[in-house]
Amino acid sequence: MPSATKKDYYEILGIARGADADEIRKAYRKLARKYHPDLNPGDKTAEERFKNVQEAYDILNDEKKRAIYDQYGFYSDNIPPNGGGGPSAGPGGMNFEGFDFAEYLRQQQHAGGHADAEAEGFGAGGSFRDIFSQMFGGGRGRQATPQPERGADLEYGLNVDFWQAIRGTQVKLSISRQEICETCHGSGSAGNNVAVCPECDGTGTVTQMAGAMKFNLTCPRCGGSGRLKNTCPTCRGEGRVARPDTVEVRIPQGVASGSRLRVAGKGNAGIGGGQGGDLYITIRVEDHPFFKRDGDNINIQLPVTVSEAGLGAKIEVPTIDGRSLLKIPQGTQNGQKFRLREKGVFNARKNSRGDEIVEIVLRSPDVHNERTRELLRELAQVQAHDVRADIWSQVQQPGV
Repeated sequence: MPSATKKDYYEILGIARGADADEIRKAYRKLARKYHPDLNPGDKTAEERFKNVQEAYDILNDEKKRAIYDQYGFYSDNIPPNGGGGPSAGPGGMNFEGFDFAEYLRQQQHAGGHADAEAEGFGAGGSFRDIFSQMFGGGRGRQATPQPERGADLEYGLNVDFWQAIRGTQVKLSISRQEICETCHGSGSAGNNVAVCPECDGTGTVTQMAGAMKFNLTCPRCGGSGRLKNTCPTCRGEGRVARPDTVEVRIPQGVASGSRLRVAGKGNAGIGGGQGGDLYITIRVEDHPFFKRDGDNINIQLPVTVSEAGLGAKIEVPTIDGRSLLKIPQGTQNGQKFRLREKGVFNARKNSRGDEIVEIVLRSPDVHNERTRELLRELAQVQAHDVRADIWSQVQQPGV
């Protein structure tokens, strides 16, 4: 669970404090894709950013946790929602905003008070807020009620080849996820036997002195429940265990690199009856040696002979569906492009297909005999004009 370390979760996700749940999810997914370790192998900075993004999402995506964070500026399991009368209120609703506990202790020392205050963890410069997250156990006998917690989402990077992406496919993924412990059914306890916590005598709170002040804090041994239960030997009290799982995923036709697929409920199991997380799969499509994908379009380079380009021709062209005929007109030039309508990739959202763009690449004849040379000489005599004449007028410098 996140500790009571102060972090600006809104700043980490790059959202405003009034952002709704949809904005939070969109910001998280964008940053998770950017910093996920699978997409940044060996990058420790990206790995740390991903952990912070995950922590921020876990807090802000949970209404109760977010309410505590918004109220106190940090989140702790020991603070119940609306647990004390405001951001700076202590037990009983007393407001300690701006109260410097170390200064109070120094005054007590000068007045003959407790000289061992710093040894109890309240050093110079310390503040009452440093123990604020522990001070909401209430009166003696008050017990913490475990709240259901949603399981964390999981991220998985998947490579698919060009044809799988074009046509769609079914794949089976082997993942590891937290599942409900079958031994204790998620309770974390082996059987129903419980014992009174000897630390707090079953009250759920312990008393701590700080100078002349006395505080009731949540019992660290039982977590405020007042009871100790027999720990489940399978999950060691966690209620969940990591197990391998096989997930069958449908890769839709026309999926592109960077696409993100969601498999509901296949993330980590929730805690205390909470909803399970989801599995998000980021797609990486492998390149093809001939077909070059550009969005929904397919680009190819098509070699043609000088005679085909000069006289015009009908040529068979490779497409992702097979062969297709392309008519190139007389006088086609090198680099000229032609479009084959709806011969590109299917887009399920638009329910339409892209096009195939064919770029002409002129190939010079292979002069391997005297007859070929004669024909080229005759062509040169017929086509005697200087094809580079226009260049000189364009590149000539003034005064030269």
